[in-house]
Amino acid sequence: MRFAVLVFPGSNCDIDCYKAVEETIGQPVDYVWHTATDLSAYDCILVPGGFSYGDYLRCGAISRFAPVMNEVAKAAEEGKYILGICNGFQILTEAGLLPGALRRNETMKFRCHDSVLKVVNNSTPFTREYAEGQEIVIPIAHGEGNYYCDEETLKKLRDNRQIVFTYQDNPNGSVADIAGICNERGNVIGMMPHPERAVSSLLGSEDGKAMFTSILQAWRDTHGAANVR
Repeated sequence: MRFAVLVFPGSNCDIDCYKAVEETIGQPVDYVWHTATDLSAYDCILVPGGFSYGDYLRCGAISRFAPVMNEVAKAAEEGKYILGICNGFQILTEAGLLPGALRRNETMKFRCHDSVLKVVNNSTPFTREYAEGQEIVIPIAHGEGNYYCDEETLKKLRDNRQIVFTYQDNPNGSVADIAGICNERGNVIGMMPHPERAVSSLLGSEDGKAMFTSILQAWRDTHGAANVR
């Protein structure tokens, strides 16, 4: 299984994502610059956190037009796995790959600390190794993590089980305590907390490891033993 970690001007969690893949599941992983026009070699694309293009206009609003995002949309349509973390989540909503939007935290302050999440949906390729209802500790670091959608969209998210994670103690004012959602197909997920920063006890939590092992196992189950390395 091959992973791509996208890199935009201003990305600052790309190395964290790269190391998380390398150290938790040992699969091939490459940095891919935002000007790339071919992602066909990759099975999973990670859109990392940071301040892409300096977060000018709105977070993710400029990155949404980067050449690589056309390829991300194609990959999503093909059923490949897409994981957007923090700024990556913002980029995916701006690109229309996930519904809703991320607004300024209600406190108008940057929040950086551990957060307790509830696993609401463990049937996605990203969460299959968690138990439904399990509480996990994953750090946050954002100033615009306040997830918003209208009532109609929220109903669809609930009805389709697209709410994947919720906060135990909502740190940003997100509607329905939402910390992460997926698309209807379940192969694209966005979340504000950083699982790549929770893969070692040295970092304070290992609860993020299961996201990466889940992705690998889902891919292996889909592609069969012949393609497993």
